[in-house]
Amino acid sequence: MKVYAVGGAVRDELLGLPVADRDYVVVGATPGQMTKLGYKPVGKDFPVFLHPETHEEYALARTERKTARGYHGFEFHAAPEVTLEQDLARRDLTINAIAKDERGRIIDPFGGVADLKARVLRHVGPAFAEDPVRILRVARFAARFDFAIAPETLQVMRTMVANGEADALVAERVWQELARGLMERHPSRMFRALAACGALAAMLPELAAQFAGSAGTHASMALDAAAARELGLAARYALIAMRANEAAISALCDRLRVPQDCRELALLAARHHAEISDALAFQADAVLRLLQATDALRRPNRFMQLLEVCAVDKREAEAAPFPSGDWLKAALAAAQAVDAGAIAQGSRDAAQTKQRIAQARLAAIRSAKGARPKSTPALNQGKR
Repeated sequence: MKVYAVGGAVRDELLGLPVADRDYVVVGATPGQMTKLGYKPVGKDFPVFLHPETHEEYALARTERKTARGYHGFEFHAAPEVTLEQDLARRDLTINAIAKDERGRIIDPFGGVADLKARVLRHVGPAFAEDPVRILRVARFAARFDFAIAPETLQVMRTMVANGEADALVAERVWQELARGLMERHPSRMFRALAACGALAAMLPELAAQFAGSAGTHASMALDAAAARELGLAARYALIAMRANEAAISALCDRLRVPQDCRELALLAARHHAEISDALAFQADAVLRLLQATDALRRPNRFMQLLEVCAVDKREAEAAPFPSGDWLKAALAAAQAVDAGAIAQGSRDAAQTKQRIAQARLAAIRSAKGARPKSTPALNQGKR
């Protein structure tokens, strides 16, 4: 029985990156032997065990055989005679098919170390084409490491898309990989990789036009600027979706089961980004209508997210300032300062009370605009 560290932990250690989770492959053991040693079985499809003390995952060396379309159509074989190299051969990329033994020696049968040095994402072998999730994973790794995709790997990905393998992916898995890729350091590379192999049009047709031609340059710059400023997932998703029409955004969100906060912000950005950019010229009544349409008075934090999205989209992608953002922040603060409760106190006419509150807010917004400096710094310079 021999134990090897494998996968992402070995890769990240070689890259000098922090290692969060460690996975191990056990060669020459049976499930019974693992149980006797105190390991707890947790695998449903193949034998995976948790270490009795560290609770890290230990999987028996295994091979797999494709039995049906999609990423669930596999039959696994785990047995003592399965070698480490056979186990590594089923992995997706050479940089993920590196192992380390208990003495710290590197086992690298597929040239993963060389590809790490060359900053290349290369598939291990023919088994890559059997799992459509790997298309998304390669694109996500491109975003994470800023590595190039080997031409032969990109061609395999194109063939997989053309053969309809990507059609078998379930929505939850697509969103899972998409969300993880959006939160990487260079998220635009994920979309460029998906576009290059045809997967963007096949899996995310609502976004395909966003990453084509000059529009693609615009979207890529804005998305990477959002990553540099460490904006959250909802803001990054809004940046890639906001140029689509609202019906397309809703259809995409429905299909992928996108979380509600991401959906809401994307729709608000699509609906109001042009209006927000022009808000500096608005009269007080138009500003109040915008605050009401975006529910800014009840949900100011979401409105601030919306302003960040619009600021990044305009300032980074168009190299243009965004003074409207600071003005709208000041207008919101002024409107919020109105004591609606005091105005409503003792009044029995709801319509009249509503009108009086609106008038007070309009007056506050006018005063805020009058006090605003002629030159306003751009909204939230953020982290560089």
